[in-house]
Amino acid sequence: MNSESLSAPPTAQRLVALDAFRGAIMLLMASSGFGVPQVAKVFPDSEVWKFLGHHFDHAEWAGCTLWDLIQPAFMFMVGVALPWSIANRRARGQSFNLMFGHALWRSLALVLLAVFLTSAWSQRTEWIFPNVLAQIGLGYPVLFVIAFAQSRTQWISAFGILFLYWLAFALHPFAPQGFDWTIVGVATDWPHLTGFAAHWDKNFNFAAMVDQWFLNLFPREMPFVFNAGGYQTLNFVPSIATMVFGAIAGGILRDEDEITGKLRKLVTFGIAGMALGFLIGALGLCPIVKRIWTPSWAIYSSGLVALLLAGFVALIEWQGWKRWAFPLVVAGVNPITLYCLWQLTGSAIRESIRTHLGPDIFASFGSIYSPTIERTATLLAFWLILLWMYRRKIFLRI
Repeated sequence: MNSESLSAPPTAQRLVALDAFRGAIMLLMASSGFGVPQVAKVFPDSEVWKFLGHHFDHAEWAGCTLWDLIQPAFMFMVGVALPWSIANRRARGQSFNLMFGHALWRSLALVLLAVFLTSAWSQRTEWIFPNVLAQIGLGYPVLFVIAFAQSRTQWISAFGILFLYWLAFALHPFAPQGFDWTIVGVATDWPHLTGFAAHWDKNFNFAAMVDQWFLNLFPREMPFVFNAGGYQTLNFVPSIATMVFGAIAGGILRDEDEITGKLRKLVTFGIAGMALGFLIGALGLCPIVKRIWTPSWAIYSSGLVALLLAGFVALIEWQGWKRWAFPLVVAGVNPITLYCLWQLTGSAIRESIRTHLGPDIFASFGSIYSPTIERTATLLAFWLILLWMYRRKIFLRI
C-alpha cells in the first residue's frame, strides 16, 4: 500500500494476486465493517450475529478477529512488494544510495500524511502516530535496508527485533499494588492480564511509558497521558518484523520455483507462523495483542496473512482465475487514494446520497439494517471513483 510498487499502475510484471489481495483488504477497511457490529447489537441472542459482530470489530485486548488482520495485512504486503520495487529500480540502474534516499523521502511523506489525516477534524495538528501510514513510514527505512540482506539474515533480523522488543516489555515493572487504573484511561472493571502476561497490560507497559515522554515533546493542547484504545507509537518496531516477514514471502514468490513449490513454501510459512505465535501466547510468554503489536501477535498475524495471500496466489496465479478479481484490482492499484477517500470524504458522500436520493434512503430495508446499507453505498461510491481513475490510468503514488 505504501511503496511505489504498491501504487503503480498494473503492468505485465505485476503480481495480480498481490493487487487483488491488497484490494480486498482495502475494500474491507473502507467498508467500516459494513455496520455489522451495530446490527449485531440488535440481535443479542443470535449466535450468528454475535460471531459476525465479533469479527467485524477489533478484539478488546488479547485475541484476534478478522478486523484485526487489516493492519498487519497492509504491512505484510508492503514487504511482499519490496523485492519487486528493488528489482525494478536496479534494472533502471539506480544505486543503493539513491534508492535509500527515496526510501527516506517516502517514509517522511507517509508519516506526515498520517498526521494530516489524523488531524483532519481537529482544531490543531495532532502529533500522534498509531495510524497505519505513520507506522509503516517509521519502520520503512529499516525494512528497506534489511530487504537487501540474504534470507537467513532477514529471518534473524525479524526475530531479533521481536526478541529485543519482548525483553523491553518483560523488564518493565508491573503496575504497583493499588494502582488507580483510571489515571491511564482503564475502566475499573477492565479484565486485566494476569501473571507474566501482565507486562503487556493496557496503558501500563513499556511502550505506554515511552509515549508519555515522547508525545509530550510535541506541542499539545493538553499533556498526553494515555491512548484510549491502548495503541502506542512504538508499535512500529515489532511491525518492522511483520514487514520483513512480508519481504521474505515476496522473495519466495519472486524465485524461480514452480508455482506449486512457491505455494507450498508460503503455506508452510503461514502454518508455522500461526502455530508459533499461538504457542507463545498459550505458554504465557507473551499474549497475542494487536493494539500493542506484541511479538506473538506479529508472528501469529503474519502467519494468517501469509495463508490468505497463498489463497489469492493459488486462485489467480496458479489456476488462472483472474476475471473475478477485477473489482479488487481496481482498489488494489490505488490504495493511497482509497485510504484518503475513506478518511476524508465518507461523511460527505453519505450526506450527498441522502440529499439526492432522499433522507430515508438508507432505511429502505428497515432501520435495523440502515448502517449496512449506508456503508455499502459509501463503499460503492469510493469504488466508482477508483474505477474512473483506473480507466484513465490515474494512480496516486508516494
